[in-house]
Parts: sequence; structure tokens; C-alpha cells
Amino acid sequence: MTGLWILNGFCALAGLIWWTRHQLVNSEQRDGQVIRPTNPGPDGPDAPRISVCVAARDEADCIEVCVRSFLAQDYPDFQVIAVNDRSGDATGEILDRIAAEDDRLTVIHVTDLPEGWKGKPHAMHLASQQADGELLLFTDADCHQDSARTLAVTAEEFRRQPHCGMLTMLPELEMVGFWEKLLQPVCSGVMMIWFKPDKVNDPNRSHAYANGAFMLFGRECYDEIGTHEAIKHELQEDMEIAKLVKHNSSGRLVVRRAEGLYRVRMYTNLREICNGWVRIFFGTFHSLPKLIVSFLLVFLMGPVPITTLLLGWFLTGPAATWALIVGAVAMAGQMSLIGRYYHMIRNPLWVGLLYPPASVMACGLLVAAMTRHLPGKEVQWKSTAYTKDDVAKE
Repeated sequence: MTGLWILNGFCALAGLIWWTRHQLVNSEQRDGQVIRPTNPGPDGPDAPRISVCVAARDEADCIEVCVRSFLAQDYPDFQVIAVNDRSGDATGEILDRIAAEDDRLTVIHVTDLPEGWKGKPHAMHLASQQADGELLLFTDADCHQDSARTLAVTAEEFRRQPHCGMLTMLPELEMVGFWEKLLQPVCSGVMMIWFKPDKVNDPNRSHAYANGAFMLFGRECYDEIGTHEAIKHELQEDMEIAKLVKHNSSGRLVVRRAEGLYRVRMYTNLREICNGWVRIFFGTFHSLPKLIVSFLLVFLMGPVPITTLLLGWFLTGPAATWALIVGAVAMAGQMSLIGRYYHMIRNPLWVGLLYPPASVMACGLLVAAMTRHLPGKEVQWKSTAYTKDDVAKE
């Protein structure tokens, strides 16, 4: 029964973490780390001009919704610059049609990728050269603005933060299919192991994080870090540009969570989810030790409580009795927080009951990301394969 006592100890640790995380959620809500449509916006004459830069490659299914949701913003002074990056579908035609209707939209068509550049940094670099705003917003084609006040409330939040250089806003995830609802919240939670917003927002800590779906820059800070040209070869460009802001600029890096402002549907099926998160884990964590630690923490927080509870139920003896108690307390903490979190992100509460097996699947994706550190292994993103050394193979 020695093994069961050890498992009890790990389960108790998991339960402690789950219950104390309630306080973190309370703190986030209390300290104004959530931006909502009801937040104040800048007064008309004081509203800084914003240049919205959108990168799109083969995004015919979503680019029109994205661009029109920006053009519908209730903000006095902005432009939208969309870059059609070597698309093989109707992305370019859709953008040209919208631009003919609204002169606030500028379209750039890219036919070739210069040597030494990755696609998205290059597209954003071209957009920034056409931008004339005091603030630059870099975003993705799969983003949909649910509120007409996104630009207004984020511009005011940017102004309100002392010495802010870049404001990045975490989206609400649009989850339609079963696999999206099951895995997206769990995999997103893995990122918060290393990039808790309170640590990223602290200028005295080294933690740096950005979500490429929404990065709002002050022009001075963007130029100071060397623009997207400074990270032109990076696969995970949002994380690398966040590091530059945190460590190589005089501006502060600020992370906020969006509620009712904008949403992103990252992936639409299981294959996309698996490939996408392996790429994100591989590109974001870089080091094998971080992937291993992430795996251990996800395993501890996911299947350990339910496994301990079940062993306590089916076995006998003092260790089993304690397993039943510790497992029940840990599971109560897990389910109560998951239920609260899923309610916040508008994910069905019944999906939270499947958190333990979902966490096992997330562990599998972390293992897959670990294997990409082996010689010759590749990670796939759209039509391009990358190795550990981040060298494009095709």
C-alpha cells in the first residue's frame, strides 16, 4: 500500500491547487484584468488613430466576417489593412470586393515570401509599413468582433496603463464541435502554467506572453523593438515579440482577458486541434524540460484525483480510506473550478465532467511536442513543415 500512500500525497497536492485557484479567479475579476464592452472609451477628439493589421492566408471562410466586424467598430478614427498572403483560395477576391465598398480598407497582395522570413511576420511587416496610426493592432483573420466597442475600450485601457507599450488581449474561444469543447479549454489552460497574466503584467518578472489574435502596440514601442523584422524568422512570432517588449523596450507589456468583445475559432476538427496544439506547445515552450514539467502538472491535475478516488472506492485498508477522502476533496475542487471556468467561457458544463480524460489527451499532445525535439522530427503548420531548429523544409 506504499504506492497508494504516495498517490494520496500527490492527490492532496492537486486538491490544494484546485481549491486555491478559486482565489486567483476572484483576484482577476476584482483587479480589473477583464475588459468588457461596458468599459469606458476615449473621448472623440482624444481618440488616437488605430491601424488594424490583418494577416490572411487561405482564409476565405472567415476573412469577410473578420474584416466587416472591424469596419463596423464604433470608433472615430481607424483604418484596416488586410494582407492576402499567397492565398490559393478566394481570400484576395473577397478582400478586394470589400475594399471597393469601403475606403477604410487597404488590401495588400503578397505573391512571394522573401528569403529569411516566415509568412505571418512578413505579412504584418508589410501592413505596418502602410499603417499611419498612433496605435497598431495586429490580429488574425479568424477573429470576430462581437462588440462594436472593441477598439474603443482597448484604446482606453492602453492609455490608462502607465507606460504601456503593448496590450495583448486573450480571446473568448468559439467552440462548436465536441472535440473543440473538450480539448480547447484544457490545452489553453496548459499555457497558463507558465504565463499567468499577473506575472506577465509585473515588470519585475521575466514572464512574457502575447496572443497573436490581438496585439495592440504603441507606435514608439513597435519601432523601438525593431518591428516585425526583428522576429522575421520566428514560427511563434507573438511570443517572441512579447519577449522583445518585455526585455528590450521602455514600454510595459500588459495582458488582459476579453469578455464579450471578440472570439476566435482556432480549429474545427480533431486533426486540426492536435496538429495546432502540438505546434503551439513546441513553438512556445522551446525547451524539452518545460514540456516535461507541463506534462507532469497536467497529469497531476487531471487524472490523479479521479484515479485516487476510484482506488479508494474499490480497495480496502487505511490507505484506501484516505484515498477515498482525499480523492473526493480533490475532485470536488477540480469540478467546482472547472464548472466555474466553463461557465465563464460559455462551454457546456457537462463537458467539464470529461476533464480527466481530456487532460490525458492533452498529455498526449505534450508528449507529441516532446518528440519533435528529436533529430529529424518535424512539426506541421499549414503547408509547411518545421524542425526543432525552425528551418522550413518545404
